[in-house]
Amino acid sequence: MFQQGLKGVVAVQTAIASVDGDLGELRYRGELVDTVIQGKSFEETAYFLWYGQSPNSKQLEQLQQQLLFYRQLPAHIVQITQLLPKEISLMDAMRTLVSAYTHTKFQTLSAQEQAIALTAALPVMTAAFYRIQNGQQPVEPRDDLGHTANYLWMITEQQPSAVQTEALETYLKLTMEHGMNASTFAARVTISTESDLVSAITSALGTMKGPLHGGAPSGVIDLLDTIKTEARIAPVIEDKLNRGEKIMGFGHRVYRTEDPRSIILRKKCLELQGEDAWLDLAVTAESYIVEKLNERKPGRALYTNVEFYAAAIMRSIKMPTQLFTPTFSVARIVGWTAHTLEQQENNVIFRPQSEYIGT
Repeated sequence: MFQQGLKGVVAVQTAIASVDGDLGELRYRGELVDTVIQGKSFEETAYFLWYGQSPNSKQLEQLQQQLLFYRQLPAHIVQITQLLPKEISLMDAMRTLVSAYTHTKFQTLSAQEQAIALTAALPVMTAAFYRIQNGQQPVEPRDDLGHTANYLWMITEQQPSAVQTEALETYLKLTMEHGMNASTFAARVTISTESDLVSAITSALGTMKGPLHGGAPSGVIDLLDTIKTEARIAPVIEDKLNRGEKIMGFGHRVYRTEDPRSIILRKKCLELQGEDAWLDLAVTAESYIVEKLNERKPGRALYTNVEFYAAAIMRSIKMPTQLFTPTFSVARIVGWTAHTLEQQENNVIFRPQSEYIGT
């Protein structure tokens, strides 16, 4: 049977996550994602995806220490970061740096330890090359900051506010994993050949770079920048609808109801209401846009997707657009590594058939 793009074909059995587009549910390890991440840090959520259970205090402390240790990049990676052409994209740099990450000591680590090492190193490499691109010196990681706050620190060399850290951390936890997406499938295919973890994550990064998968929500940023103030929401949206233009950030390929991730991000924005003008604008704009879409396109079920509030959060913390997809990858590496570990437990190489249609 031929199915273009393997749409609807089940190729993997997994205990890591499930996506139900009809019900609008995303589950991590069988639990609704909002339950999993509520009151949990990036580190705790990552542990849950890797190990299938929440860490106790000792286990959490051990993971935190491992992540701190692997923030220190190997000397050859530091050197390569400086040598890469500044004009290449951040995703190109991340792919190259990850592919070069392997070394003798790394190869002696367990698969789980390698997953932790790469998860810790990826945001450090990302922030370092971003600063070099912009004519700045890389910033040393800080041992007194958690995973998310340290990432912000290394990008800006400024102490991130609690609001900034909380908003970004919510986004990172929600995008760690999302079923058998293209980059996760790429990682599993690579590791299924009994290749190594570095190669699998390099494959995933190459896949994430594609605009059909990891494309940055720049369209939503443009929309919010055009609106600017609450008073301009109605005229801007009415004009776009009258012109037949797509309203970016609404509708999703999988979800036929509200994207559960957008619900949680909206809730976080409401909790932070009054703390940031861009988050306030996004909440108000979304309400108006959904109302108008329902009026203009009844029966289409064009709900807000995760990109809308992701863009609002990125805009509120003043994160440059070139960092959007890399930051998505900084989160998703947890899911990629969890899937490679699962693939290795019961491995069969992926070897689908092709149908010849030539003459």
